[in-house]
Amino acid sequence: MDFHPVNVDEFDDDATALDLENPLPFHDYGHVDQPVSAPGEPNPEPFEGMGFDSEQSARVFYNSYARCIGFSTRVSVYQRSRRDGSIICRQIVCSREGFRRAAGQNRSKRQRAVTRVGCRAQITVKKQSSGKWVVSKFVKDHNHELVPADKVHCLRSHRHVSGPARSLIDTLQAAGMGPSGVMSVLIKESGGINNVGFTKVDCQNYMSSSRQRTLGSGGQVVFDYLKRLQNEDPAFFCAVQGDFDNPTGNIFWADAHCRVNYNHFGDTVTFDTTYRTNRYRVPFAPFTGWNHHGQPVLFGCALLLNESESSFVWLFRTWLAAMSGRHPISITTDQDRIIGAAVAQVFPETRHRFCRWNVFREALEKLSDVYHSHPTFEAEFQRCINLTETVDEFESCWEFLLLQYGLGGNEWLQSMYNTRKHWVPVYLRGTFFGEMSITQGSDGMNSYFDGYINASTNAQGLIKQYEKAVASRYEKEVKADYDTLNASPTLKTPSPMEKQAANLYTKKIFMKFQEELVETLAYPATAIDDTGLKVTYRVAKFGEDQKAHFVKFDVFRKKASCSCQMFEFSGIICKHVLAVFRVTNVLTLPSPYILKRWTRNAKSGVTVDCCNVEITGNSLESYAARYDNLCHEAIKFVEEGTESIHAFNIAMDALHEAANKVACSIIKNFPSNSGQQNQSGSKEREKKIEELNTEVEYASQRCEGYRAKLMAVLKDMEEQKLKLTVKVRNVRLILKD
Repeated sequence: MDFHPVNVDEFDDDATALDLENPLPFHDYGHVDQPVSAPGEPNPEPFEGMGFDSEQSARVFYNSYARCIGFSTRVSVYQRSRRDGSIICRQIVCSREGFRRAAGQNRSKRQRAVTRVGCRAQITVKKQSSGKWVVSKFVKDHNHELVPADKVHCLRSHRHVSGPARSLIDTLQAAGMGPSGVMSVLIKESGGINNVGFTKVDCQNYMSSSRQRTLGSGGQVVFDYLKRLQNEDPAFFCAVQGDFDNPTGNIFWADAHCRVNYNHFGDTVTFDTTYRTNRYRVPFAPFTGWNHHGQPVLFGCALLLNESESSFVWLFRTWLAAMSGRHPISITTDQDRIIGAAVAQVFPETRHRFCRWNVFREALEKLSDVYHSHPTFEAEFQRCINLTETVDEFESCWEFLLLQYGLGGNEWLQSMYNTRKHWVPVYLRGTFFGEMSITQGSDGMNSYFDGYINASTNAQGLIKQYEKAVASRYEKEVKADYDTLNASPTLKTPSPMEKQAANLYTKKIFMKFQEELVETLAYPATAIDDTGLKVTYRVAKFGEDQKAHFVKFDVFRKKASCSCQMFEFSGIICKHVLAVFRVTNVLTLPSPYILKRWTRNAKSGVTVDCCNVEITGNSLESYAARYDNLCHEAIKFVEEGTESIHAFNIAMDALHEAANKVACSIIKNFPSNSGQQNQSGSKEREKKIEELNTEVEYASQRCEGYRAKLMAVLKDMEEQKLKLTVKVRNVRLILKD
């Protein structure tokens, strides 16, 4: 007989595996020759000669004994029969047996706890000719401390998600409850965490595997669809945590349009996990933003088969790689500790905001008694959040709310107050989120797929509805482009600024700007501090002096900042600054106040390279990598070349010229004996290239001349500006005297 070591995975005591190698319920160890202890009594101690009906029975018995004593078990080496290859001897050891091998260069850099200490506790069971298994060796003593009874449920071999627990988890998961909530229910139902029989990690892993089982054959439809797109379109980005045949975590994909959209509108991003709260059948989570019409735009999609922090970190890093590593200014997500930790790790410089809709939804649940007993509470609570305009006003309003309704000891409200800088609008004013108003309420994050993907959508129908939504959103953007270009807006004032904005902005953005401009007629601006280079104005609506805003205005640079911070938040200038412009005779919008992302030309001009994922090493040497990157560049070129007929003609000429150069390069690389015909063609192309080079050189000379003239003009302007500044200062001094 041969003696073989088993290739057993190395698990820490806190590893995430659920059961033994061949799991059985701990009470099911078949017939044992010696009597088994009654419930609540310690298991009898193994002894040499003790018999079992099967190897599995011996393993389960020893594991049950280990639970009573306070240690974890694992299978170790075995012995096979030379006659038929079956296992005839098995060693079952304490999980702290042996020593962990030293980490090599190719192993994970993560420091792992030392769990192997050379413990010799074990039993060895051998198969007899009668078919029974008998203990041939038993080592009782351990060289480490044993785990007390109230901690033994944390040991790996004693963690088991039982059938009743699985049924309850499935029910709670279907109701939209996350791992933390599920564990809270299980702990309460079991009478304490010691009686649950597994940890939160086990619960989370089971929920993840349950989600994969729920996808079923529909999941394969999704995988096949993504693989087909990836094969057909080199610009299509898709990544699976694990691999397509055996996904172990989340799935992410983004087509070329998503990546180009992010290039233009990726300053603010929403990660939408509405499926968690609305009981969706598929864990579908899109990355979205806002286009130049204020419409939702797609930056990629994910299927969340695993909701651990490491899986979210993988997802965010994968999405960021697909977007060429360019971090957004702001990101909005559901309020979740795990998502928050992943955002902080991957987007350390990005401002993180919680979706207010989810906060208000949770308030209905957590404060249901208050809502029912005090009908006025909801309106006052939302006013405190949405309508307060300063930090002091919010703090005062919040304190009054707690006092009025006796909520000073409410734990949920206290936790929300502690995170107020992540969701209360008054704390977020200084960051761009692309919304038209700071204080407007949110209807939820799931707007891009509204009407297409909902709680009844299954995995089989996901792709069809996804494609319908994408096509519909594209048509709506085309319609908005058409309306902007072919329907001139009605001007309401004789202001040159309004006419300028009408020609610059898209229709929807202009209407918002026009609304702010018209309201300036009711907002007089009064200078209250004119002692320095910047003038401070007080702006308040007629009859509402108590709600004044303050605007600091730099006269020479024509730059203004308002206490309402609407421009910083939405990218659209507020009525208060426009009122100051009106009294200071600023007739047109200064360029710093025209965000390109809101203009008609938001998707034109030179753009950041968003489609190339970082290339390392010698990956360009492969045909696939070269093909992929050329396609990425071509997509950007096509996007720019279709903006107008003029751009199209230039693009076509450039493509023809590039094609000639590439063809010439290929011919040059042919062997010298390729034939007279190739040599003749090569000479003609070389002649054409020389002519083009001459034209380029001539154009460069002309550009250099223009550049010199422009620099002279700029220099003259700077001198004139300096002279004017000196004159203004002199006039001020004279007026003061």
